[in-house]
Amino acid sequence: MRPKIMEEIEELRGINSLNVKEAHEAGKKIVGLYCIFSPQEIALAADAIPVSLCGTTQDPVGDAERELPRNLCPLIKSSYGYAITDTCPYFYFSDVLLAETTCDGKKKMYELMGKIKPMHVMNLPQTAKDNDSLDMWRNEMVKFKNFLEKEFELEITDVQLRDAIKLVNKERTVMKKLHKLNSHKPAPLAGLDMMLAQHIKGFNVDKRAGIELIERLIAEVEERTKKGIYAFDENAPRILLTGCPVGNGSEKVLKVLEESGASVVALENCSGYKDLDILVDETKDPITALAEKYLSTPCSCMTSNDGRLDLIKRLAEEYKVDGIVDLTWIACHTYNVESYTVRNFVRNELGLPFLQIETDYSDSDIGQIKVRVEAFLETMVNAITA
Repeated sequence: MRPKIMEEIEELRGINSLNVKEAHEAGKKIVGLYCIFSPQEIALAADAIPVSLCGTTQDPVGDAERELPRNLCPLIKSSYGYAITDTCPYFYFSDVLLAETTCDGKKKMYELMGKIKPMHVMNLPQTAKDNDSLDMWRNEMVKFKNFLEKEFELEITDVQLRDAIKLVNKERTVMKKLHKLNSHKPAPLAGLDMMLAQHIKGFNVDKRAGIELIERLIAEVEERTKKGIYAFDENAPRILLTGCPVGNGSEKVLKVLEESGASVVALENCSGYKDLDILVDETKDPITALAEKYLSTPCSCMTSNDGRLDLIKRLAEEYKVDGIVDLTWIACHTYNVESYTVRNFVRNELGLPFLQIETDYSDSDIGQIKVRVEAFLETMVNAITA
């Protein structure tokens, strides 16, 4: 039996669609975002509502393939399909879009999407360990700030930026606390529910209300834990899911894992813990602090990306995982190539079983994935019960 508050979280999908419509009609500015490299704090400081944009389901992929190649990442095709079909309310009501050059596929798709709505593209440096990259990324933060000031005819002050940083830091802190509940063995929260709670936050029109809801979820889960109520039993293999982002509609691998008896206790990907790991330094110049935080994101588009290995190691130890599954969307070349490095690290350095699953948003390969997952889990169950 899942926590009762999960019903409220599921209902937010419909409620948020109405809220963004009402906010737009009331004259509130909406900034549509696609990536965790997007500094939502700057949008908040402009008295706008930052919202995540749809791009996690198979539904609009066919429409996108009329203009985009079929052998392209499903996340890119889904995002573009929603845009050209006007079936994502968050895209429809966005006044401006913020894009980023994380990968070549998205970068070229944004050229087409930019003809639909006003768009600002932030040029992301591909290395994160030198001062030149930080200077460049800080300059990109300033450009985005200037873009919003011009589009919305206002001034964004340091005071507004600091207030926005504190609010988003509070949201990240609460989400991190929720995620860390599953370091308990057995895990008190199913990975599917964890994914849904974290995915929905990007669509919240009212961040403070969203924070309060997650705080109530945490309180309920903690109370259930005291009573010995868990999502899985103690012998369920504990899995860390890494790799590409997972959202509502693209959760099939996560679903197969848990239906096969695994307990997905940690979501390392950028729709999970990756964005929560480091907060923005509230003591520094706000633009510099934002640049430092976002540039530290251990995404596969970075070279080198040792930060991802470090995060996987910390999560594997803290969450006491029995195995690691690396999810790669078809045609996501950076994550696919990096999977080789992750596999060697997991097997040789952590001594844990590793499975890579390369797939798309469709259901065509669910049977094949299930066979591979069940075989993978069987080896862990035998080791756990031996």
